[in-house]
Amino acid sequence: MNTVLVCDDDEAILESLRIYLDNEGYRVLTACDGEQALQQIESNEIHCVVLDIMMPKLDGIKTTLKIREKYNFPIILLSAKSEDTDKITGLGFGADDYVTKPFNPLELVARVKSQIRRYVNLGSLEVKSTQLVTGGVVLDTESKSVSVDGVEVKLTAMEFKILEYLMQNMGRLLSSSQIYEAVWNEPSYTSEKTVTVHIRNIREKIEINPKDPKYLKVVYGLGYKCEKV
Repeated sequence: MNTVLVCDDDEAILESLRIYLDNEGYRVLTACDGEQALQQIESNEIHCVVLDIMMPKLDGIKTTLKIREKYNFPIILLSAKSEDTDKITGLGFGADDYVTKPFNPLELVARVKSQIRRYVNLGSLEVKSTQLVTGGVVLDTESKSVSVDGVEVKLTAMEFKILEYLMQNMGRLLSSSQIYEAVWNEPSYTSEKTVTVHIRNIREKIEINPKDPKYLKVVYGLGYKCEKV
């Protein structure tokens, strides 16, 4: 049985997540500050931590830094703030994912399952030369397959080509015209709507929450990019 540690100074959130995660078959431990979380980690085998940023005694960022000195299990940060600087800070200090309060408990549980599946099943796998990888997304250019957290997803030929092009240019902002010309190999006179529809379909297949995508980002009026996770 995999163990999830939930750390938050809000007792209602602790109890809610304990119930949802317990219903999914996880062993759930709780803590109300960073110091208690570290004590739990020292005494138990942990497979994922859900960690609030704003806590007394030892906040989530400092706790993440302490955890990363010894452990590599996934960390999902929670915060009432939505600024990009908080996300960048948390992810830069070793967190694997970020969820903004208020959140849907079912979405958080899905993120926990995704992180644990990747940690348990994929953590030690070697990346092949034919594979493009970001986070849990693996695209194999030889077998023409795509998997997310170890589960294969079915893309159309055009969806595969678009995702492949974006992953080959990881982190680079690409306009609809650039994507269309590279994938369809023809001038992009009316490319924007076509590319938009395909990107939306890809998101539905590879993102936990397509409305808040982790991998395929849009910069409105400029284009799309695939984030390195």
